[in-house]
Amino acid sequence: MHFVFITGGVASSLGKGIASASLATLLKSRKFKVRIRKLDPYLNVDPGTMSPYQHGEVYVTDDGAETDLDLGHYERFTNQSAKQSDSVSSGKIYSNVLLKERKGDYLGSTIQVIPHVTNEIKSFINSDLKNEDIAIYEIGGTVGDIESLPFLEAIRQIRNDKNISSALIHMTYIPYLSSAGELKTKPTQHSVKELLNAGIQPDIIMCRSEQPIDNDSISKISLFCNVKKESVIPALNAKSIYEVPSLYSKYGLDEALLKQLGYNPKNHKLNLKPWIDLQKKIKKRKHKVKIAVVGKYTNLKDSYKSLNEALVHGGIENSADVDIQWINSEKENNTSLMKKLKGCDGILIPGGFGIRGINGKINAIKYARENNIPFFGICLGMQLAVIEIAQNVLKIKNAHSSEFKKTTKSVVGLMTEWVNKNKIEKRDKNSDKGGTMRLGAYKAVLKKNSKIFSIYKNKVISERHRHRYEVNQKFLSKFENKGYYFSGMSPDGLLPEVLESKKHKWFIGVQFHPELKSRPLDPHPLFVSFIKAAIND
Repeated sequence: MHFVFITGGVASSLGKGIASASLATLLKSRKFKVRIRKLDPYLNVDPGTMSPYQHGEVYVTDDGAETDLDLGHYERFTNQSAKQSDSVSSGKIYSNVLLKERKGDYLGSTIQVIPHVTNEIKSFINSDLKNEDIAIYEIGGTVGDIESLPFLEAIRQIRNDKNISSALIHMTYIPYLSSAGELKTKPTQHSVKELLNAGIQPDIIMCRSEQPIDNDSISKISLFCNVKKESVIPALNAKSIYEVPSLYSKYGLDEALLKQLGYNPKNHKLNLKPWIDLQKKIKKRKHKVKIAVVGKYTNLKDSYKSLNEALVHGGIENSADVDIQWINSEKENNTSLMKKLKGCDGILIPGGFGIRGINGKINAIKYARENNIPFFGICLGMQLAVIEIAQNVLKIKNAHSSEFKKTTKSVVGLMTEWVNKNKIEKRDKNSDKGGTMRLGAYKAVLKKNSKIFSIYKNKVISERHRHRYEVNQKFLSKFENKGYYFSGMSPDGLLPEVLESKKHKWFIGVQFHPELKSRPLDPHPLFVSFIKAAIND
């Protein structure tokens, strides 16, 4: 077992997640068994209760973990499902330490960062590993942050163990000063110095830059940061993130790492043909399609990262360049909203929580329904479609969700119990917010002769969920009488999973999050079908 640690310096948002995922892809393409994991310094137990504006989307795994969005990158690039044990935060680490202290596991010792916190971190790093050849650990944040220090110390201790094979990759930013006409390596030197102060010498330095990195700059970094010249790897911007594995291979990242770990790269041939073929498909796109995404976090695209990528995947499969029109449902009045929706080939309402912006979303759904524009509602998007149809088609007075207003006509209500692995899960309004939802992969049974069945071509599917509210099944027959029916249900027949229209060319709402299972090499069929309908519109 070899351990690879990836840290970041100089600035945040360097793309360590994509770099880690790309490296894992390169190693898998050489037939290595790879595990990729995330260590986050923030003190939240998980990102489940964090604002998307602060941390981007909450990514959900099959086994119900609410994790950092980088795990989405890991899954999309490696086509390998992550697990709860592949993500941990400082909050989780400290919680575990305090629980052990309360139970008396430390036999009365004074609890300290060293050794108790660092031992807990090391325990996580070594946990749940089986037959992997290489385990990659991305450390969130920036070297020099106070929150990162316990993780760096744990890594130092691991790397100091002569029985453990490891490598450390440090990703930095190389700024370009246009006034001087040159790249500046000094920030990288100082960032490496921060690592050295923590007792860690990087083995490979990845240099993010918007400009090509000249040999003089590479030589300077090699000299002052004490790494081999061939271990200074340019990490330049790419037109598509799916070009990144090929670019990193071109600059020798995987070869430098394998040599550091004691492998001869020649004995492990690289096969990037699927990714090269993908790049060719991207370059040969013939169509252009405009998709309106109407949500309330549209100012930060990372809030809908998986959704964005799933639309791109659906576009690639249809040889289409997807132009996403991000529309803030909270800020648009009905007139300006209609103006922005006009000319769009498809309308998508993503998942979310809370009352802010729901009127704009409902109006967008009504526009799609009345104008026969392909419509895709995800999670909250499906629930709002139910509300819109109940109000405007079924003419149910005061029809709404109990999440947003008190009414005797709750067509959407708090889900108080459901079946999970043959056990009854229960929830009420007083439950904690974090980790109190229907989380992870659940099965749904699809009705034959339905649109959704023709898309999946399977009677039983499994998709990931993240929600507290469900469609009230007491109203199902009223919807069906008007041509709107629930073509997917939970296996026990109690929870509506899919809504579709018999009248509309493409009108589908799903309670789950299909975007979480879309991959560039294996696009999700719902997004492929949605984009196809939008092209033909």
